[in-house]
Amino acid sequence: MASEAPFSRKVRVDALPNEGLALTIEADADERAALAALCRLPAVAELAARFVLERAGSAGVRVTGNVHAEFTQTCVVSLEPFAATLDEPVEARFAPPAAKNAARGGATRRRAEIVALDGEDPPDPIVDGAIDLGALAAEFLALGLDPYPRKPGASFAPPDPEGAVASPFAALSEWTEKSRE
Repeated sequence: MASEAPFSRKVRVDALPNEGLALTIEADADERAALAALCRLPAVAELAARFVLERAGSAGVRVTGNVHAEFTQTCVVSLEPFAATLDEPVEARFAPPAAKNAARGGATRRRAEIVALDGEDPPDPIVDGAIDLGALAAEFLALGLDPYPRKPGASFAPPDPEGAVASPFAALSEWTEKSRE
């Protein structure tokens, strides 16, 4: 059984007005706790997203906006928790899944997909006529996190070489040097 997404706000795209739709979503306390666990954060105090949905082509949707989060991270140097803020711009495209169209064509299903590395990402799929803005916000939160967070003012000081413990191979090195003399 697949687990539910920790933050989900589905929007039907067939009901999208021609002039577009502006939405603001916020995660509640349980959703923030689940996102903190998913992202391995001590806590997520706030997660809000503002999106504008516009039709793109005959069946696609373009989503633009911003994800704002207030959370606690753990410093990689001192291992102390500290408060952090994220403001991540969002731009995503959605389209009906290509798999359905490819399945009808038979041979086209077996063709390899070619993706240009410098090109635009392919659109995300519209699933059962809806897109999940909560999942999109959670994705941009996770992508925007610093993988090596450092508390302001924390600095790494290498260990003192005077107090360093000799390598287990130091004696072997000395023995090799003496045997060469």
